[in-house]
Amino acid sequence: MMELKEFDKSFLDITIKRIAGVDEAGRGPLAGPVVAAAVIFDEQTIIPKVNDSKKLTEKVREVLYDEIINSSISYGIGIVHQAEIDEINILQATLKAMQLAVTGLKVIPDLILIDGNKSFNSKILTKTIVKGDAKSFSIAAASILAKVTRDRIMREASIKHPEYLWSKNKGYGTREHIEAIKKYGATELHRKSFLKNILEYQEELGI
Repeated sequence: MMELKEFDKSFLDITIKRIAGVDEAGRGPLAGPVVAAAVIFDEQTIIPKVNDSKKLTEKVREVLYDEIINSSISYGIGIVHQAEIDEINILQATLKAMQLAVTGLKVIPDLILIDGNKSFNSKILTKTIVKGDAKSFSIAAASILAKVTRDRIMREASIKHPEYLWSKNKGYGTREHIEAIKKYGATELHRKSFLKNILEYQEELGI
């Protein structure tokens, strides 16, 4: 954990005092939005257990979610829904969600560290970090905020559409989820552009 914090500190200098870490959740699922988070911490802030959200259990992420929010100088969440994902494609939707998350910050950072290798348009200096959620404290924290926010959205959506098991699969293309789509069809939360192959396969079979 200290290594992640030291990574962020290595960017601090006379002009860079505040760093925002940015990450997203939900690029791959067949249903639901893509969610991004941006978070700024004080240089001294340390939260044990903060790590890449994929390496943590759901229970640990939920606990850390509150700790991150309470310990941050500022945080922002950006959400781009499935209809817009279909319209502008998942990469553009992801970058837009990240941009929205940064816009939601109450404090303007001097540098934005972005997980991955693609940046969005910003007047603030940005730096992309491949596998940033495993290297940077602020990106790892943002990955937790994004993941928990998105998981909660999908659990809520699962109440209306229990047959797709979103509370369990969070909209990802598990075998059970794909079988449910073939049986019940697509909902308003499904990304139609992601279902093309599944729905075409159904048409071929005359289902």
